[in-house]
Amino acid sequence: MTHQANVLALVEEAIIARRSNEALDVPLDAAGEDAMIEAAARKIEELLDILLIDHQNDHNTRDTPRRVAKMLVRELLRGRFAPPPALTEFKNAENFDHLIVTGPIAVRSTCAHHLMPIYGTAYIGILPAKEGNILGLSKYDRIVDHFAARFQIQEELVKQISNFIVDLTRPRGLAVRISAVHMCKTHRGVRAGHDSRMVNTSFHGEMLESRDLREEFLRECATLEQSAR
Repeated sequence: MTHQANVLALVEEAIIARRSNEALDVPLDAAGEDAMIEAAARKIEELLDILLIDHQNDHNTRDTPRRVAKMLVRELLRGRFAPPPALTEFKNAENFDHLIVTGPIAVRSTCAHHLMPIYGTAYIGILPAKEGNILGLSKYDRIVDHFAARFQIQEELVKQISNFIVDLTRPRGLAVRISAVHMCKTHRGVRAGHDSRMVNTSFHGEMLESRDLREEFLRECATLEQSAR
């Protein structure tokens, strides 16, 4: 297969197979990543041409198409093209069965509607099963980062994070809460202030069933948020 055919096959697979916030069936290898960057850079050149931006001679934008293509493939969308992070699990040796809350975890994502940044914080509450596994604490940050590195909407981001952790560790209960600023609202349209945020939470298992556990989780989130200021 020629280099150009390889690029076209990659693009075709992405179009047929997946939505903007879903991963490809097979992660990109180095050659596939380079091919996608090359193809994307050419399309960004076309976009700049349409916008009458002289990226050939303007010293500010001369290398912009390739910079943007690399940023998209290797950073902003790497959660679509790279495998999930390697995770360390520990046996719940002491049968700990009380709520664990971790945060704030940095959220950096991109709005699927306008391709503008989303930034904020996540909090995760885990009610482990006595016979189940517990993740190393830093792994929750890696999970959030993996699913945020896609074109996202916040309502689906919390569910993707939650479903991944539930499938992996089978806790008795789980809560994922995100509070974030959407620059598609602050930098266009209504141009809201940066204090304007969206907050949503996904509950699973006993965290969904128990009002007391939900309230405990939200209290711990407030405490962690206050201590982080």
